[in-house]
Amino acid sequence: MSMTDPVADMLTRVRNAYRASHKKVDMPSSKIKVEIAKILQEEGYILSYDVQKITDKPNLNIALRYDDNNRNIISGIKRISKPGRRVYAKKDQIPGVLGGLGIAILSTSRGLMTDKR
Repeated sequence: MSMTDPVADMLTRVRNAYRASHKKVDMPSSKIKVEIAKILQEEGYILSYDVQKITDKPNLNIALRYDDNNRNIISGIKRISKPGRRVYAKKDQIPGVLGGLGIAILSTSRGLMTDKR
C-alpha cells in the first residue's frame, strides 16, 4: 500500500503512542523521519531513536519521554504544510509556537532545522 504522507503518518503514530502511554513506537524508516527524530531528541522531546534493519525495509524505533508524573512531554504535535496544501514562509514570517515554549521543524534548502536556528 502506498503512503501519501509519511511524515503525517509518523506524527500520528507518535501522538497515538503517547495517548496509549506506550514506552516506544515503531514505524517504517525514511531519511526525513530520522532527521525529525534527531531534532526531537536534541530538543528533549523523546529519549532516543534508532534505525533497525531486520528485514529488507528499515524500521525507525522511537523511545518516548514522559515527565516525573508520567505525563506526556509532547502536548501537541501536528503537521502544518501538507502535500495538498503547501505553506511557505520567509524567515521573519515564521510564527512562534506556544509563545516560544514549543518548536517548529522546518524544511529548508539546508535540510531540516528548528525555528530557533
